[in-house]
Amino acid sequence: EVQVVESGGGSVQVGGSLRLSCTVSGFVFDDGSLGWYRQPPGDMCELVSLVNTHDEIIYTSAVKGRFTIYHSQDNDKNTVDLQMNNLTAEDTAVYYCAADGIVAGGRCNEGGYWGQGTQVTVSA
Repeated sequence: EVQVVESGGGSVQVGGSLRLSCTVSGFVFDDGSLGWYRQPPGDMCELVSLVNTHDEIIYTSAVKGRFTIYHSQDNDKNTVDLQMNNLTAEDTAVYYCAADGIVAGGRCNEGGYWGQGTQVTVSA
């Protein structure tokens, strides 16, 4: 059974930093992706960043230069952290970690393995 568990959300002021952590267990990372997605209030789900099995890293343009994804693997346990710096109010969202995540129709959790989500709130 694949389990995805996130931690590290919270409230921070504009310009602050947060680090999200995700542990994915029971998942064979041999041809797919591990990543972070977010859904702002009243808006569509979007990819934030992911790493794939070809060691490629993708960031959505809105977070380039501010967010960094880190991946480590120990047998069938993968850890995917997201370091978020210089946060803005537009980063406020529920953040989800997913393995082989699929977003469809603006909705998260349309395929793959997803965590429950962690709230990130950035205020002035």
